[in-house]
Amino acid sequence: MTHVKICGICQIEHALAAADAGADFIGLVFATSKRQVDAERARKIVAEVKKHKSPPQTVGVFVNTPAIEVNRIVEYCGLDRVQLSGDEPWSYIGDIAVPVIKAIRVHRDLDNDSLLADLERAWRFTDDDFIFMLDRAVPGRYGGTGQAFDWKLARGVTEKLPVIIAGGLSPENVTEAIRIARPWGVDVSSGVESDGAKDTARIKAFISAVRKEDEG
Repeated sequence: MTHVKICGICQIEHALAAADAGADFIGLVFATSKRQVDAERARKIVAEVKKHKSPPQTVGVFVNTPAIEVNRIVEYCGLDRVQLSGDEPWSYIGDIAVPVIKAIRVHRDLDNDSLLADLERAWRFTDDDFIFMLDRAVPGRYGGTGQAFDWKLARGVTEKLPVIIAGGLSPENVTEAIRIARPWGVDVSSGVESDGAKDTARIKAFISAVRKEDEG
């Protein structure tokens, strides 16, 4: 089964729509972003999600935030996981109190063998609950660009490591991405938005497309 993460959730209604549709994770962005939420709002969203009959895991997204502050927010909000989307060193992962998703930015000139070698070297700093995320490298940006990387680059990596692919995914292209990359999971934010806000219909359409592809 391909795991689904709906990121950039800012409203309870969209968190619950994602849960209703069968999302495995929802992402709450604490880094500077137009989708940024503060701890108070995130805590309310998490509390409502945990009441759901099939609650997705809640993921706090951080960029270069001191580990002590990350852990404080994790505890206050009741987060299940942390996504590190900045330049955090691999040793930093051991300071985080919950399982980690680490975002890796993929450059155009990177080949599959080099990417796999880099991630396998990083794997020694991780544990069984660790997940990689591959996203498009855009100068000056730490994610949320809505731009895809070459999914073929992920093929060799996804065969050996748990990898979520992100960047530029939508209900219209996620099936193709899964067929090419065969990832552990997929992540979407802007691809399920209309006019800059989450769209319940697009969230449902995205997850439905993933499940149909899984069913073959």
